[in-house]
Amino acid sequence: MIRLFDTDIRGNQQHSSKGNQLKWQKEGTWYKADYAGYEGLAEYVVSGLLRYSNLEKDEYIMYQTEEIVYKDRVYYGCKSQNFLPEGWQLITLERLFQNQHGKSLYKSIFQIEGVHERAGFLTAQAERMTGLKGFGKYLCRVLTVDALFLNEDRHMHNMAVLLDTAGEFHYCPVFDNGCALLSDTTMDYPMNKDIIDLIPQVRSKTLTTDFQEQLDAVESLYGQEMRFHFDEHTITNLLDGEKYYPPEIKRRVRDILLQQRRTYRYLFGNSV
Repeated sequence: MIRLFDTDIRGNQQHSSKGNQLKWQKEGTWYKADYAGYEGLAEYVVSGLLRYSNLEKDEYIMYQTEEIVYKDRVYYGCKSQNFLPEGWQLITLERLFQNQHGKSLYKSIFQIEGVHERAGFLTAQAERMTGLKGFGKYLCRVLTVDALFLNEDRHMHNMAVLLDTAGEFHYCPVFDNGCALLSDTTMDYPMNKDIIDLIPQVRSKTLTTDFQEQLDAVESLYGQEMRFHFDEHTITNLLDGEKYYPPEIKRRVRDILLQQRRTYRYLFGNSV
């Protein structure tokens, strides 16, 4: 448990269609309180399972769940270490595009017909604005994570790059997966509904509203970039190791993960 104060509050660097979570920074650690459901558990689970992928450790951010006391109220949520070196900035692609063109990147993408064409446009714009190479492969990795874990909040305010003190851009590690795994139990995905009915209702926001359609598009353009090797035992152990969230939520998350693993079995090689 951590007690946090108004002096620890930090502004919301990324916009979310789900609203603004309370966020704090204290002694090099970021904290986020749950807003619409079990976002903290989603962050913990997604980052925990990314350890069982082909991503390197510095390519994603690890989260732990936390019990947060703020103004005499107790929140569930999560924490992560500040991954920005001193003087570095996290800048969204939306902000970069707005600064250079005076209009929205997100709206510009959706004015283009065809998901392949949108992916090509986003890749070209990102590489032009930052000088980074291979953005298409990076995009494919991010959208694979979103599809497998049902992260519905990857719009252009949640696609970011890092700017160092010398003015050079770097790829941002995968983070901010709190809107994954049907975590919004307040509005869209209530606990009393069957996940088999809820999963088809989840909509992506990057290139199209269909996770499979946008993943098919980037894989056809840039190749399959992600592989996973977790199984039911891995999922169970990860959830059993979490100490705050109730069993019924953990059972639901486990069932969602197993269903998604079946749907995207090709990402797991020959395993089932």
